[in-house]
Amino acid sequence: MLKVHGDVISGNCYKVKLALHLLDKPYEWIAVDILKGETQSEAFLAKNPNGKIPVLELEDGSTLWESNAILNYLADGSELLPTEPRLRTQVLQWQFFEQYSHEPYVAVARFIKRYQGMPQERVEEFKVCQARGYKAFKVMEQQLSRTPYLVGDRYSIADIALYAYTHVADEGGFDLGGFPAILAWLDRVASHPRHVTMAG
Repeated sequence: MLKVHGDVISGNCYKVKLALHLLDKPYEWIAVDILKGETQSEAFLAKNPNGKIPVLELEDGSTLWESNAILNYLADGSELLPTEPRLRTQVLQWQFFEQYSHEPYVAVARFIKRYQGMPQERVEEFKVCQARGYKAFKVMEQQLSRTPYLVGDRYSIADIALYAYTHVADEGGFDLGGFPAILAWLDRVASHPRHVTMAG
């Protein structure tokens, strides 16, 4: 059986969990507490030398890491990953966008506000994260005002990648009230019959 080493409050780990549920693949969840330094243990570093979650452990004991890479592995050959080259590349485009223009700001703002309680030394960083996070949401809003999902009219791992932290953006102090297309998309994603919540 597949094993997921992760933390339930991590959006990057939630991506893997959500994909597994959508694909109806059984798995075992192995909790890892990053705040206690568990990702830096010798045993964990043997699974991911980069010392980060999530890690997907395959049946043969080999491991995959980086959440969006894991999504591509899991979704290969499924309805969640288009086979047509242009569409498949657009999925990758949104995954790169998520890791470079979205997650570093939306997820970090959430961490500073929710998990660290806004320490004074990170207030200026939080403000930067807010500004750049809203910029990312504007890019998403433009696309989602044209198409129901990020890559046309089909739910894909591009949506999973960006749903993970967008749906908890309020925990990072973001107000999505001015982004009606994003709000409609969040409802659309959550309405999938095999959807699972972050803590579910």
